[in-house]
Amino acid sequence: MVRGENLPSRQGYNNPGGGLFPGAAAFLIPGDPDTRTGGYIYEKQVLLELRRMGRPVRSLRLPGGFPAPSAWEVATTGRVLAALSPEVPAILDGFVVGALEPIEFARLRAPFVAMIHHPLALETGLAPDRAAWLRRTERANLQRAAHVVVPSPRTREDLIRSFGVPETKISVALPGVPKPLGPRAPVEPPLILSVGTLVPRKGHDVLLEALARLVDLPWQAVIAGAPRDPATAAALVAQSARLGLSERVQFRGEISEAELSHLYRSAAVFALASRLEGYGMVFAEALSHGLPIVTCRNSAIPDTVPDAAGALVPTDDAQAFAGALRQLMTEPEARTRAEAGAQIAGAKLPRWADTATVMAEALDRVAPGNAPSLASE
Repeated sequence: MVRGENLPSRQGYNNPGGGLFPGAAAFLIPGDPDTRTGGYIYEKQVLLELRRMGRPVRSLRLPGGFPAPSAWEVATTGRVLAALSPEVPAILDGFVVGALEPIEFARLRAPFVAMIHHPLALETGLAPDRAAWLRRTERANLQRAAHVVVPSPRTREDLIRSFGVPETKISVALPGVPKPLGPRAPVEPPLILSVGTLVPRKGHDVLLEALARLVDLPWQAVIAGAPRDPATAAALVAQSARLGLSERVQFRGEISEAELSHLYRSAAVFALASRLEGYGMVFAEALSHGLPIVTCRNSAIPDTVPDAAGALVPTDDAQAFAGALRQLMTEPEARTRAEAGAQIAGAKLPRWADTATVMAEALDRVAPGNAPSLASE
């Protein structure tokens, strides 16, 4: 288990600078690194693999309020940035890069790699003024980054096109996937599995509308994901009840790795109506288990989910989503073809050691003496 070595308190942080680990790196992660979301899992696995490679990378735990930090959390994070040794390159989580005022980044002397899962300014459902503020801060802070690591070619394109980051400054480190813990053992009635935090971007409302069109079929459904947005979580539970799905749809919340693995092996179909993904690690996990997938054709999803592995339908189209699910659940030949496509795609996915190798190369590039000046980018 990885936990940040420097835990926040209102009395301050231990000084993470001063050359305590020269020649290594600092990985700054806001909140609990054991949180079960794609971004946190990605960063935890990269940290573990960097250490397995013999790199003494130290994790520093920042306050957990990002991407909407309080004034105290902003000030505390600024002090941590200022304390970092200029001789030690840092990796900064995208929540911090996107949601911290550039004046705080001006206190950072260490060269840093920005780890951007997806731009915060592109998050679904933001108020226009909030989106504009995030776009300004992300753009400014990304200009200060010595290098940027992203999980998909699509996120790289977003940063080049919308945030002015030079292509030469960006590396793509596709997320790794673990080997399945066992063979699939689908349950009856067939399980439709969806995994994603309860926020508007994940499109669980569209999934529920689709499931309401399938009540004539035998199925059960599980939606696993932390209620990161309490208002969205409450609305989804109410929507499920209004549609008469409460007896068939379970909201499991945040679950353990072992429980999630069991659900993947038990499921018949993976379904996530996401409106935006920087990569979509859960899709890769589903593919690694040979699960047929129904999702939406947007953002980075088509880069991860091939057409042969199921169906990619228009975003926010509950009728099309329901039709794709119905076909996989009622036509054995279609389901068999999708399972074969998922297995082929899953076998080609990288492992976490591959992901960490890209990050290690980025750290070597930005290390003092190697990093190009900002003016040369």
